[in-house]
Amino acid sequence: MDGNDIGGKCPVMHGASLVSTFGGRTNEDWWPNALKVDVLHQHGNSNNPMTPDFDYREAVKGLDVEALKADLHALMTESQPWWPADWGHYGGLMIRLAWHAAGTYRTYDGRGGGSTGNQRFAPLNSWPDNASLDKARRLLWPIKKKYGNAISWADLMLLSGNIAYESMGLKTFGFGFGRADIWAPETDINWGEEDEWLAPSENRYNDLDDTSTMTESLAATHMGLIYVNPEGVNGIPDPARTALHVRETFARMAMNDDETAALTAGGHTVGKAHGNGDATALGAEPESAGLEAQGFGWANPDQTDKASSLMTSGIEGAWTTEPTKFDMGYFKLLFGYEWQLTKSPAGAHQWEPIDIKEEDMPVDASDPSVRRMPMMTDADMAMKVDPIYRGICEKFMADEAYFRDTFARAWFKLTHRDMGPKVNYIGPDVPAEDLLWQDPVPAGSTDYDVAAVKAKIAAAGLSQSDMIATAWDSARTFRASDKRGGANGARLRLAPQRGWDGNEPERLDAVLAKLEPIAAETGASVADVIVLAGDMGVEAAAKAAGFDIEVPFSPGRGDATDEMTDVDSFDVLEPTSDGFRNWHSDSANKSREDMFLDRAQLLGLSGPEMTVLLGGMRVLGTNHGGTAHGVFTDRVGQLTQDFFVTLTDMAYVWKPGPDGIYEICDRATGDTKFTATSADLVFGSNSILRAYAEVYAQNDNAEKMVADFVAAWTKVMNADRFDLV
Repeated sequence: MDGNDIGGKCPVMHGASLVSTFGGRTNEDWWPNALKVDVLHQHGNSNNPMTPDFDYREAVKGLDVEALKADLHALMTESQPWWPADWGHYGGLMIRLAWHAAGTYRTYDGRGGGSTGNQRFAPLNSWPDNASLDKARRLLWPIKKKYGNAISWADLMLLSGNIAYESMGLKTFGFGFGRADIWAPETDINWGEEDEWLAPSENRYNDLDDTSTMTESLAATHMGLIYVNPEGVNGIPDPARTALHVRETFARMAMNDDETAALTAGGHTVGKAHGNGDATALGAEPESAGLEAQGFGWANPDQTDKASSLMTSGIEGAWTTEPTKFDMGYFKLLFGYEWQLTKSPAGAHQWEPIDIKEEDMPVDASDPSVRRMPMMTDADMAMKVDPIYRGICEKFMADEAYFRDTFARAWFKLTHRDMGPKVNYIGPDVPAEDLLWQDPVPAGSTDYDVAAVKAKIAAAGLSQSDMIATAWDSARTFRASDKRGGANGARLRLAPQRGWDGNEPERLDAVLAKLEPIAAETGASVADVIVLAGDMGVEAAAKAAGFDIEVPFSPGRGDATDEMTDVDSFDVLEPTSDGFRNWHSDSANKSREDMFLDRAQLLGLSGPEMTVLLGGMRVLGTNHGGTAHGVFTDRVGQLTQDFFVTLTDMAYVWKPGPDGIYEICDRATGDTKFTATSADLVFGSNSILRAYAEVYAQNDNAEKMVADFVAAWTKVMNADRFDLV
């Protein structure tokens, strides 16, 4: 659901395979079950065309924002014959571009969203639901070309939606720049297991009538859609049933019922859908089109220089009487008329009003002398039929100012949800208000004696492993995908995190009972004290192994309060598995090694960083619950190479044992020496990970192992310190 076309009638052949093989089988074709370690390297410098010292967040600070906004305002009404604007205004198209860039966000893993410019690449650039958005990006190209490195595609696409709304009469809530572009497709995102576009929803649900049974990691109802099928569940109109799926998909994208209703109404207050023709006649999507198409897809053999000839979703018509104005027209038509089911010229299910007055009909997108029938999708009818949504809409209708404010805030949330804390926002239009969904953290003090804090920590009587494990648990929640979680804020001490099984609540309570008074006595934040204690544990472990090294520490973390914490929104951050601490709960939905790799990628770690951290954490004795699995050393607590040395030593044989635990046996005697999990042994079985492990097992790399561990540890501890970037 969005401000324009919504992928109802698929503009490409149903059943078409999503998989292409060029020239021969790839490694993934031959060995589809192999751990896909390459996702840790997908956004490395090798595919980035910018110079190594280029910093977009610095470059955008020099942007002439007012000039850019003026150019975008002008663009809205400069119709191009190769893609004519509806009613001479590109507002609806640009809103759809921004909406579909941001609308892929999901709370489960924080992936998707518009903060990377990923819509430029497959599969998103060729999703059925994104048909014709290639034209929107091409319309923006002259502006991108003009402002160059000072504006990213990610920022530009979302800003275009903001300006579109402003040009049509909405006062927006604000805008933050700062989204840096990626330069290759995001291979870490699982959009679904289907091998055809718009495969039946049954592929994603255990029970279509119980929307909570949708596959946990997904948010949209079909492969290739942003939200739901606008024609109805599996294309069968039933507004009451559709409402349940709308509620579930929007909730998985961080929206409550009020925000969902506001976005639906505000998105469909402007623009139109395009289905005045034969959707099956459209050409291939951009990734399949010929070279001569130059990145364009969905070629329409019947297109003219008239906007009314455009074809996208197969649904046809505008939602309101004046589709280039942000007004209350959506509610006037939806609730002012009864509606009946019909079909578009392209054959898509849609709804039309009964006995509509001629003056309430919108004019043709190309010919103002002709009136056209408005339409509603099944998802729109859900706003009228569902009692909860209807009640919300009635509140909007009674108070236009309330509707405008609710929509503006929901639109701001939609387009900024994956940017993380407000410190990441740049520019003159950043709202002053702190919003709960931004996970606010107050600034912490740097004006305290770090040495004095360390002395008090040393005297507190905490074990080395407890200090390291607590700091790790505090920091490991960070997700580079949407920049949530992390050590800053010390939410480890607040609900719900303090009670998470993965944080060993009883052990955590005992540690915090000793660290929190130190913070109060010294003026340091609890967040800083937790991290500093972990650093001290690492330093002690390195010293015990013969290496005198100081772990870098940057003070200034703040402490969040209960009032700053939306408890429900933190549920998605709760770990069910942590390969670094060799813990895997019964509720984990994937294998140990798959979840381990996923966590490492979300933390922003490379393959070598993931490897050295795991090997170090094992010998430091930080396993959850104190288990001995993977602790391949007789020198627990010393930061040694022992994990890697044992893993690569042919003096041992590795045997499957009970309950998924492996036994490491002496090859000569058969005696069991160690135990391990798959999260340990994958570093010996996977060829890429073994190559890293062998580096850290070499006799000449003991010092390198310690230095690399400290660097990777510090990276995790500072992952959410956006103030240090």
